Amino acid sequence: MTAELSTIIDFIRYGASRFAAAGLTFGHSHDNPIDEATHLVLASLHLPPDLPPAYGAGRLTAEERERVLALIERRIAERLPVAYLVGEAWFAGLKFKSDRRALVPRSPIAELIESGFSPWLDGRHVERALDLCTGSGCIGIAMAVHRPDWQVDLVDISDEALALARENIAFQHVGDRVEAIRSDLFDGLAGRRYDLIVSNPPYVTEDEYAALPGEYAHEPKLGLASGADGLDICLRILAAAPEHLSEDGLLIVEVGESERALAELLPEVPFVWLEFKVGPMGIFALERRDLVEHAAAIRAAAAARR
Repeated sequence: MTAELSTIIDFIRYGASRFAAAGLTFGHSHDNPIDEATHLVLASLHLPPDLPPAYGAGRLTAEERERVLALIERRIAERLPVAYLVGEAWFAGLKFKSDRRALVPRSPIAELIESGFSPWLDGRHVERALDLCTGSGCIGIAMAVHRPDWQVDLVDISDEALALARENIAFQHVGDRVEAIRSDLFDGLAGRRYDLIVSNPPYVTEDEYAALPGEYAHEPKLGLASGADGLDICLRILAAAPEHLSEDGLLIVEVGESERALAELLPEVPFVWLEFKVGPMGIFALERRDLVEHAAAIRAAAAARR
């Protein structure tokens, strides 16, 4: 086999064929076997994802062939996400370290970051931003890189996730403007207020978690599951956010497939469900004033979970 496969394109094609035949699940940054194989091959060769096509004809050394083939086999046998196999993932145009300490970076919030959160932040002054439930730190660090005038806090309850986030802060050279803080949501943020709070919290329901493909079993459950309807953490965020938003502050939260359950639970709250290039993605925006106006209903819904 190693004699028959020689070029970068050969190994991408071979990997894609093996992945498709094995019936793998593609939900960690990629949605198809070709992109999955491309990530694996290029990252294992220390090459960028935007490698010019002409380099596809480049031949691998014997050592490189063995390494790539071994990773392909591990992806199939162990159902490990490619990001964990190669130790890196790309998010909002930036490379991040990725391992089992936090979820693989993959939120559609990347599109908002790259667009400057337009039109939601158009004409709005932002100095301080918060990435709540930060995991690897990808959202908050990407915000800091794309908006050099922002100070950004990263918050998570997991010490392991925060350790990875701090590695990514150093990797992206934003330590002068980004701070990683251990906190159970807002509990450790007394006195801190933000013009923008962005969160990709756990939102997978108990039934959904039990049915997830094997690839997701390698990720920390703490970053995925959030009660019977996926809203336990989101409701806590909604209840406490007004105390940590500036007067004209904005809250953006990803709830994925739990969108319908949230809209039905709090029908009076004017959630703005954001549109992306591929359509709705279960992400809402909410002004602080709306959170304050509907605080009683939100607190009641959150209290019912305790």
